[in-house]
Amino acid sequence: MAGNNGGPWGGGGNRPTGGNGGGGDNRGGGRKPGNGETPQMPEIDDLVRKGQEQLKVLMGGRGKGGGRGPGGGGGPSLNRGTIGVAALAAFGLWVFSSLYTVRPEEQSVELFLGKYSSTGQPGLNFAPWPLVKAEVIPVTREQSEAIGTGRGALDSGLMLTTDANIVDIEFQVVWNINDPAAFLFNLADPQATVRSVAESAMREIIAQSQLSPILNRDRGLIEASAQDLIQTTLQSYESGINVIRVNLDQADPPEEVIDAFREVQAAEQERDRLERQADAYANRVLAGARGEAAQILEEAEAYRAETINAAQGEASRFTAVLGEYALAPEVTRKRLYLETMETVLGDMDKIILDNAGGEGSQGVVPYLPLNELRRSQQTEGN
Repeated sequence: MAGNNGGPWGGGGNRPTGGNGGGGDNRGGGRKPGNGETPQMPEIDDLVRKGQEQLKVLMGGRGKGGGRGPGGGGGPSLNRGTIGVAALAAFGLWVFSSLYTVRPEEQSVELFLGKYSSTGQPGLNFAPWPLVKAEVIPVTREQSEAIGTGRGALDSGLMLTTDANIVDIEFQVVWNINDPAAFLFNLADPQATVRSVAESAMREIIAQSQLSPILNRDRGLIEASAQDLIQTTLQSYESGINVIRVNLDQADPPEEVIDAFREVQAAEQERDRLERQADAYANRVLAGARGEAAQILEEAEAYRAETINAAQGEASRFTAVLGEYALAPEVTRKRLYLETMETVLGDMDKIILDNAGGEGSQGVVPYLPLNELRRSQQTEGN
């Protein structure tokens, strides 16, 4: 059959060599002898099939012809170099999956088959995957829970005091993690646990306090007591949580009765003011009465001492005069007379006239202005 090309590519078959076309290697779709046609490209399906065969060889299979060799038609076989590259790639992927980084504000908890193994420190850490799994937890970051803000039905913040009053409390608990392993394994819901413990502790403290100190002066004391009680409770749970501080944001009467409460507070303040005024007046009057009583007592003591001393002096003087009278009665009588007259007449205005003419003579004129003489003497004396 002279018209047959001998193959799909136009160059196959037992074409004789030589001739006018000049025979040669017709592989790859050589030209027909004696014509000017261009070579034909391989079909796309054939290229895809050959690529699949080579991929099977790389994955450990064999080619269509049973391997490399003359006439086999298969791709390259699996050799040591291919295995080494694959193993190196797998090892690199495993190392990359096992390395993890911990920031300075974090710590990691490594779990070996789900059980606690160790705690990773900040930096680059190695956890062989898939046997060891690492949980990275922020330990220095402050987290907060607000309680009593009224965002939920059970989060009203209304608490009962020991004097049967209701107060609306809003506070905030600020905490961080000091034991990552305990935090990870012992708490199913850390936020809910902190909220429940904080609310319970605050209710216990408010139930032991009166309303007025809560509203006025005991806020700092309440914050410190709540922090201690919350921390103690969380430690009993082995929660791994550290309570940094408690902020008491609001402590007011309920909104429904706040106007009446303010009126009561104003009345109590007025009562306290009046009581202080009454106490001041009572203290002032009492102090004056006590001072006056002390003065009267002192005067009475002085009078008693003076009277006793005067009586004792008079008695002593009488005893002394009695002794002198016993020795010289006449002289003593005359002395007593003179002293008595001196006492009686000492403060009287008197004029003594000497009877110079003797008996029966008249030594004075019938009229003598004694008052004028006495007045002139007082004027000269001044």
